[in-house]
Amino acid sequence: MNSIAKKKQHLTGIAVDCHSCIIDQARSAARFADLAEDQTRRVINGAKANIKRSKTMPLSAQHIVRSVADTVIKERGESPGFDIYAQVKEQSNVLSLSYMERFQKKIDNSNAPLETGLQIAAAGNIIDFGAKNHGAVNLDKELESLDEIPFARYDFEPFKQALDRAVMLLYICDNSGEIVFDMLLIKEIKQEYPNLQIIAAVREKPIINDATLADARAVGLDRLVTTISSGSVYPGTILPETTQEFQKLFASADVMLSKGQGNFETLLPLADERLFFLLRIKCDHMAVLSKVKKDTLVLMQGDKIERS
Repeated sequence: MNSIAKKKQHLTGIAVDCHSCIIDQARSAARFADLAEDQTRRVINGAKANIKRSKTMPLSAQHIVRSVADTVIKERGESPGFDIYAQVKEQSNVLSLSYMERFQKKIDNSNAPLETGLQIAAAGNIIDFGAKNHGAVNLDKELESLDEIPFARYDFEPFKQALDRAVMLLYICDNSGEIVFDMLLIKEIKQEYPNLQIIAAVREKPIINDATLADARAVGLDRLVTTISSGSVYPGTILPETTQEFQKLFASADVMLSKGQGNFETLLPLADERLFFLLRIKCDHMAVLSKVKKDTLVLMQGDKIERS
């Protein structure tokens, strides 16, 4: 077991650049939940108050987004598991599934199918309503060009070497819709490494458009590989706040593939060599963290990022 996995996970506070995104997310959640103006104001004021508290308390952006969702749910009078983005998540899953055969053919016809699968899975990370307002994302247009977006950082050789040695891969999922393209990559990994055990992890409760077990079942991910809840109720993976089962898997996995921005932000401080981050860089803050240009893709080994 890698000793790095035992380290306490430290969250480094909320960057000033993220404040406006958190407020935009609060406004978006209130809109999707059809809240009245006074209810929306309470949701936004609560988010602003938590941003202020984060200057003196260990609150991350993920904590505040969870608080926003809980406030929205309370304002609506719904049960704690209410899915604010249920309709748009379903639409994302259905739309992504409609492109699945097309991109499967690209992988099958590729001279480097594993790399093509990585490209498609990484580019699919555009389906993120936490980093972009849903109205600003033209999914049809984005999906048309998934295989054309460049990698700005590509730690492929270390990733392949890790797979060559691995017995178990933990695949930490991100968004609904996106998980369809994760399935294409997982299929290719299974084909190239038939003896590799693969476990996919999704969120415990609905949060923004992140994938839950319900989404995994809707697209068939659970029929492809063992799929579990990480226990995370956040748009990310705050390791001490996940289940014991997930923490044990995290500690014992030979290699881990972490998808998306929230997982990158929350797992990056671990600096774990077994972790590989696969995502699209969507904002200036992420560009600074990853040290690459916005709107490019990255496959980055976890123990090399901060020193690069």
